Amino acid sequence: MNEWNIQSRSPVCGITGHPFADAEPCYTVLLTNPQHGFDRLDLSASAWQSHGPEILARPSLVSHWRGVYESPPAKPPEPIRRDDAESLLRQLVERRDEQFTAACYILAVMLERKRLLKIKTQLHEDGRRLFVYEQPHTGDVFTIADPDLQLDQLEAVQRQVADLLAHGIVEPEPLEEPFNLPSVIPTLAPVA
Repeated sequence: MNEWNIQSRSPVCGITGHPFADAEPCYTVLLTNPQHGFDRLDLSASAWQSHGPEILARPSLVSHWRGVYESPPAKPPEPIRRDDAESLLRQLVERRDEQFTAACYILAVMLERKRLLKIKTQLHEDGRRLFVYEQPHTGDVFTIADPDLQLDQLEAVQRQVADLLAHGIVEPEPLEEPFNLPSVIPTLAPVA
């Protein structure tokens, strides 16, 4: 079985160390290496002009080609920032509100997939499955209940999580104003 060592194009010239600019012509050389198969060497046009004939004469030369350096695309921003998802999970867990059980579960699974939380154990308590997660950097432990989501519930929970991440936890408006006693009770008695 062949094991391939795939090597990406280098962002700098292998001889001069000069960083390539976008759309700059460059030369790539593939050489055999007895220890690990092949070596890739990317060269600037000036390095190729100076060292090209010497490289082409090497018995280890497999192939060479001319290309144009393309800068790698900028890394797209994460659709959901890790710290936002983790801080939201912390807030929801502290509330212990049943309406957020499914959202807590989805957030924990998201953070587990990003390797920010690790499952330490599974428990069964009162007919429910509980996951104990640990945040490895802080040692914080989260106990998350499995809401036993059905496929037809996922879309609504995903919307809830997206809304919570976008707007935070919205406090419901109070139905009545709380009764506050006035600091001074007026009297109807005449002032003497």
